[in-house]
Amino acid sequence: MVRVARIHPEGIAAELGVVPGTELRSVNGREVADFLDWEFLTAEEIVAVEAKLPDGELVVYEVERPDLEPWGLTLEPPTVRRCANRCEFCFIEGLPQGLRKPLYIRDDDYRLSFAYGNFATLSNVKDRDFDRILEYRLSPLYVSVHATNWEARKVLLNNPRVPNVVEQLGRLAAGGIQFHCQMVIVPGLNDGAVLEESLTDLWNLGDAVLSAAVVPVGLTQFSHLYTGQSMNAEAASTLLAQVEQWGQRARLERGETWVFGSDELYLLAGQELPGPEYYGDFPQIENGIGSVTSLRLRVREGLQRLPNIPRRRIGVVTGVSMAPLMPALTEQLARATGAHFEIIVATNSLFGPTTTTAGLLVGADISKSLLGRHDLDMALIPAETINEDGMFLDGQSFIALRESLPMPVYPSYDFIDVLTQETVAVAA
Repeated sequence: MVRVARIHPEGIAAELGVVPGTELRSVNGREVADFLDWEFLTAEEIVAVEAKLPDGELVVYEVERPDLEPWGLTLEPPTVRRCANRCEFCFIEGLPQGLRKPLYIRDDDYRLSFAYGNFATLSNVKDRDFDRILEYRLSPLYVSVHATNWEARKVLLNNPRVPNVVEQLGRLAAGGIQFHCQMVIVPGLNDGAVLEESLTDLWNLGDAVLSAAVVPVGLTQFSHLYTGQSMNAEAASTLLAQVEQWGQRARLERGETWVFGSDELYLLAGQELPGPEYYGDFPQIENGIGSVTSLRLRVREGLQRLPNIPRRRIGVVTGVSMAPLMPALTEQLARATGAHFEIIVATNSLFGPTTTTAGLLVGADISKSLLGRHDLDMALIPAETINEDGMFLDGQSFIALRESLPMPVYPSYDFIDVLTQETVAVAA
């Protein structure tokens, strides 16, 4: 059973008189357990929906949808499947106390993997889940493999009961399911020969594995469970050499790179990032794979659309890791607009100085960087620092931050998105 959260004015649900709080119990006689059941079972032209209204009345809606018209309803969020693992490198284990409660939810949910691209370990998937994945063809899935070697994976996930992921992937692949996989590398544990085994096993699954990503372990000052080594420049360089060997093989045999090192590995190793052609359609950009290259590409393609705003002073807030790469971008922006861009590097006060990613800066970091800067006409901050509710990780709202600062502040993904707005050009 799922419950309706909101009804939209235009849609079938409003016409039927469905109201918020209505329980959707079954479709064509099959139980509706969650949002996946609702989406897939109602994808028919003729459906009978059994529902229970908030006042307790049971009703059956018989609906004909010749053009699959939208239902026009939003369901209440599903109960998230929690993670049963205790990975030392888990981001949740590196959070300080006192943040918003949802941040501490350790999800490991194949449904969210399909719907939103969340990475899941598949360690809690049962036979009925396999049947469901195959019936609904939930593909592609995003899988945190970490290591295909079973014993190494048990150690990495800190879970002696974790299933054999190679068998799991093989079972799903036989049913036509495909995957994007990642390995978070802990030096001395799943690099070297273990990583070679992992890449070999994933490669042998053929077209089922669409891409594989190698990501360095990321730690904060609160990562109290972690006992391994940290990632350094030498280890990052070694990983990239191994990844590139596999990438060359993939390009020769399959015509695409297939396996990618994260941007952070290149930055740690002090190596130049590959160009856009290396990443193809950027299959794991949300995982930090090719995000810098994509940013460079979007800036280059958007320069001709920028307004002329001479002598304007624009502050660009970024993190420590991106700071060395920003001058090349801001110089292009300055030539195109006539404005002066100042790079403002913020240190992470919440997670500690070892966390250098711009997207994890919090409201306090940005406020400290910009407070008192009356010399700036405007400031751009990383849009990734704010969630869909307009909140930073430290609980500060973007609106409150903006109102407290002496200049207009705009969240930006690529500079172009903000600088091409007419209101920005006028304000600047």
